[in-house]
Amino acid sequence: MTDDDLLRYSRHILLNEIGVEGQERILAAQVLIVGAGGLGSPVALYLGSAGVGHITVVDDDTVDMTNLQRQVAHTMDRVGSAKVQSIQAAIAQLNPGVKVAAIQQRADAALLDQLVAQADVVLDCCDNFATRHAINAACVTHKKPLVSGAAIRFDGQVSVYDARDALSPCYACVFPPEATFEETRCATMGVFAPLVGIIGSLQAAEALKLITGAGQALSGRLLMLDGRAMEFTELRISRHAACPVCATAHAAQPA
Repeated sequence: MTDDDLLRYSRHILLNEIGVEGQERILAAQVLIVGAGGLGSPVALYLGSAGVGHITVVDDDTVDMTNLQRQVAHTMDRVGSAKVQSIQAAIAQLNPGVKVAAIQQRADAALLDQLVAQADVVLDCCDNFATRHAINAACVTHKKPLVSGAAIRFDGQVSVYDARDALSPCYACVFPPEATFEETRCATMGVFAPLVGIIGSLQAAEALKLITGAGQALSGRLLMLDGRAMEFTELRISRHAACPVCATAHAAQPA
């Protein structure tokens, strides 16, 4: 860690739960962010400012004027640009020491299999169930912790699914892939601008806790936010013994 690093990250280093060793783990970490919109923006900015050494951002979309109401990593002069390149530029302005790989591509199973294997922590910031399940399946396969967030209208939720822990549920334990959930999009349902900032910030916090070992992760807990009343509700969630995604993976582990 350089003298500049000691100065830049001094407020983290002052925390007993992080200190120099924790900050060095952050600097050495590789993080994968899937989605560069409302959730991906605060996630990327906070992880970049915290000094995560290598951030990979995946999204196939471009910046639109309607995004600027809530997607705080993007700016007027980048309308029409790839969202991943916009986030890459935003992080470079905040912290040029962070390496950002911008992948303008839809996150399919093949790409996720490659990228998840290289990551220390994966953050699901996407907006559809098919991609969420593909991310979860790759995390279970490669035993990588997944920080999942969602936000629509005034409602948000966040949890950690840690495939390294045999007792931790995976995303499919809570939201079965065969279940029929109504797809809700900001373009048709709307979203309260600060909500994605709140949920994205919580995701970034959970990722940094996983990297440093600080505190207790949200594994086994689903934190839900009603933004109208600004009330948090926590649900305890358990691994499903017959889960079609993680049951086989855990059964294959040696006793």
